[in-house]
Parts: sequence; structure tokens; C-alpha cells
Amino acid sequence: MRVEFSPDEFKVALATSVVVFGFDGENLKTLVAKKMGQPFEGAWIIPSCIVRATEDPAYVANELLTRITGQSDWMLEKLNGFAEPYRNPVGRVINIAYYCTIRLDEALEHNLKKEGYTWVPSNAIPRLAYDHNEIMEYAKERLKRRVKRRPIGFSLLPAEFTLNNIQRLYECALGKTFDKRNFRRKLLKSQLLLETDQFIRSSERAKRPSRLYKFNEKKYRTLTLKGYDFVYQ
Repeated sequence: MRVEFSPDEFKVALATSVVVFGFDGENLKTLVAKKMGQPFEGAWIIPSCIVRATEDPAYVANELLTRITGQSDWMLEKLNGFAEPYRNPVGRVINIAYYCTIRLDEALEHNLKKEGYTWVPSNAIPRLAYDHNEIMEYAKERLKRRVKRRPIGFSLLPAEFTLNNIQRLYECALGKTFDKRNFRRKLLKSQLLLETDQFIRSSERAKRPSRLYKFNEKKYRTLTLKGYDFVYQ
């Protein structure tokens, strides 16, 4: 089979976007920014960047995330290519999108806000420019599948956390509510968690402090490679 391209068929631009998920202990959030310049100036968008002809999209996406967060050790996963012909009113632009889960803390959240980025709840995404709402929904569905098959908590939870924290994370990611006793029984049975001797009072109304846990790194790595059915209903 012979395939040839004419010069006109190379007049296509390439971009990349990164859907960034973070968890603050109560809510799963995603990062958005205000578009600068035309088209759609002032509209909300997913963090995005142009990919030049000589650049690798994965490298550009990683550089974008490093520039945004100030850290370069986040794990990126490719989502899909979004190539609807009229997704950009200026011309044909194909978007190679990625997603990432990051460990959110007050310093990182503050720095991102200072740089003009905004965290919004993942279940209350505003209207976004281009086809970015479609990209966002694709990323949320991918996250759901990963949550069911991989223990993703390392990248979203702090080093030590309560059982309430991890249950809330999975409820947010899956859009479900779990029975507390059943969830905790199955989670502890998985041997993913190790007890610490530290306690924290989750709120002023809490009757007693909650124990802090951490991940069993060896078990976590094994389940990350093998996968499992993360079902707590």
C-alpha cells in the first residue's frame, strides 16, 4: 500500500493538554486556567501548550506540568488524541491529551493560585473552551477505571492519612457512597495499609481522634503491577 502526503496535508498544528487531579482530604479537584489571547480569551481551559514540529508531545506535557507545579516527578499517562476538524476555530489542531494525579498540599495549592490557576471540584467542572469538557470527562472516566484496578492513593494522599480520607477519595473518584464499616473491613483486609502510632482530630466536632495510616509500599507496588478489583460495595 502506497501512502503519500502533499504539502497541504502538513498544515496541521499539534497541542497537548494535561488534566491534573488533586485531593485536599475532602474533595477531588482538577486544575483549570483562564485562556489568554484569542480565540476564547478569558474562558476556562485545561492547562495546555503548543507542541512544535520537532518536539515529542509527552516531553512537552511533562515540561508543562513541571513549569506549573515546580516539580518534575509526577507520573503522566496518555489519554487520547482529540482531532475533531473544527475543535479550534483558527485552524486544524490535534490535541494529544494526558492526565496526572498529584499530591496536593497548602504550599502547592497557594503557588498555583498565585500563578493564575484555579482548583475546581471534579464534579462541578465549569464550561471550558474548545473541546476541553470532552477531554475532562475522558480523564474522569480513565481515573475511575484506574481506581478500580490500581491503588492510586500514593499520588493523591499525604504520606499519612485517616481511613476517612481514603474512603472520601474513592467516593469522589467513583461518584459513589460506601458503607463505612464494609469499606474499612475490606480495605484493611487487603493489607495495603499499615497502622501508625499517630492520631489526628479530623474536626472540632469529632468525638475522638482518628488513627493515621500509611501505605505498605511493598504490597502497594505488587498490586500496582498486578492490578486487582477494587470493589467495596
